Amino acid sequence: MAASLYIVVEGEDPGFDTFVHGQALARNEDALEKLAERLKVSPLLEFFSADENSMALLMEQGASNPEWARPMPMPQWFMASDGLLTVRALIGYLTTSPTALGSETQPALFELKEYERVLDKAAQRHLHWHLAVSWR
Repeated sequence: MAASLYIVVEGEDPGFDTFVHGQALARNEDALEKLAERLKVSPLLEFFSADENSMALLMEQGASNPEWARPMPMPQWFMASDGLLTVRALIGYLTTSPTALGSETQPALFELKEYERVLDKAAQRHLHWHLAVSWR
């Protein structure tokens, strides 16, 4: 079962495509978290949040014990500019260190650039966001 980290933009329809595959970022989350800490930016998972619908979907997709999801807090929303700080720092590092994640560097870099595209549009529209997880 493969995990995917994807962006959720606040509101019904932000007016632009928010899809990012997110599987390379999920596969490399531990390494990216350590890298973000070295770069002194927030790790990607600090932007994680979910609502009851997202958690129900996660449990339906195979997340094990449903008790960990209770009680469900309200979803948290983050400023797109904060996410851009992290994403751009990671892009900068991986661009200048193309072997940092081994064969996963280019797929992760591609997805980070897609995150940047989505977050830049969200920032321009003053929309908030958070990360969610899906298992397939």
